[in-house]
Amino acid sequence: MIEFLNMGGYGLYVWPAYLIVAIVLILNLVVPLRHHRRLLSEISRNKNPNGPDAP
Repeated sequence: MIEFLNMGGYGLYVWPAYLIVAIVLILNLVVPLRHHRRLLSEISRNKNPNGPDAP
């Protein structure tokens, strides 16, 4: 197992690279979803600026 993690002496470079890729992939999912939710709430606020109970 240690040999696998060491990757023939390149583990110090390989594992941080995998970590960076994982972080970027997660951010590529999370950031657009947050933006989409924010836009939806902004649109719903603009449709009815007097609040949800106003006609």
